[in-house]
Amino acid sequence: MDLASHRFMSYFEPEQAAHLCQIAILESCDEETLVFEEGETADCLYLVLSGEVEFSKRLENNQYQTIAVAKADAYFGELGVLDGEPRSARAVAVAGSTFAKIDREELIKTLQSAKGSAVLEMFSFIIQKLRDTTDQYVGQFVHKQKMVLVGEMVSTIIHDFKSPFTGIKLSSEMLKEMHPDEESQEWCELIQLQVQRMLGMAEEVLEFSRGHSVLHKKPVNLIQTLQQFEKLNRVYFQAAKVDMVIRVTEVIVEADENKILRVLQNLVGNAVEAFGGRGGLVEIAVTQSEEWAEISIYDNGPGIPEEIKEKLFEPFVTYGKRTGTGLGTAIAKSIVDAHKGEITYESEEQKGTTFYIRLPKIMALAEQV
Repeated sequence: MDLASHRFMSYFEPEQAAHLCQIAILESCDEETLVFEEGETADCLYLVLSGEVEFSKRLENNQYQTIAVAKADAYFGELGVLDGEPRSARAVAVAGSTFAKIDREELIKTLQSAKGSAVLEMFSFIIQKLRDTTDQYVGQFVHKQKMVLVGEMVSTIIHDFKSPFTGIKLSSEMLKEMHPDEESQEWCELIQLQVQRMLGMAEEVLEFSRGHSVLHKKPVNLIQTLQQFEKLNRVYFQAAKVDMVIRVTEVIVEADENKILRVLQNLVGNAVEAFGGRGGLVEIAVTQSEEWAEISIYDNGPGIPEEIKEKLFEPFVTYGKRTGTGLGTAIAKSIVDAHKGEITYESEEQKGTTFYIRLPKIMALAEQV
């Protein structure tokens, strides 16, 4: 946007606004840029013209917690300019952002000669921003407390389940020895795989609650991964009256196969639940581009409700379910992000949903040299 049309300029008389535009210094960010650090001297007011600026507070472990975001037509740094105190947070502009800087002394002079309405407008903006920041902080605090509770609960579950899971595994091994026929062997192997899978799912929720995903990467052929996924869910799909169609080309990715199975399970499981027992169609296709393996997961269900579309990948977001934690899509995204991949979706009411997952391919040796 043009500097003269920024909301801050509308507070002043034309001559004052023109003066501020004249003395303002424009800056553009081709990459992520530190605007100022927490504790620095407040020497300028900043007007965001495009992009956005994130504000964060330093935590004890030398990490940063985001507390607010300023987008185009907003401004920031006004508290330090007005009271002369150091910056209360860190400000970082995302790549592609543009903002204007107005020197503190010049701004104070202009404010001193401005009409009272300019001060009231500025005061109103500050109050609203403080309200928004408080709401965001409270939301983050509640989220953190929820994740702590989830972590404690899952730790208890893992501890309590290890003993019965060991019993189930030993029992299935004994049955394999007692019944060497092919069908019994296959069912016993499935029992053992499902037990390992349940423990793995619990571990992944625990990792997510701690804010990181531990990967054990190796070359993975997605054909074999999809075959394993279909085998693990064959009975589940039959009971839910779901037709599963898998179309896959041979693509090798460097990934944690168990984690990729978890992503598939979360997304397909959501689709099956959305069918509401009426059955439906799920299609999984794997294609590739020069650098990416691309997985699409389509279902012909009712689509994702408008109420949760914008927050679909956030934790504890759910709609119309009697069960579930609302962590499925959030965990899926965290796993894809940990693989340096991308996940997006398209959804239309009563026509279905398609998730798109992109994972980096393992390039041929000749291409790597």
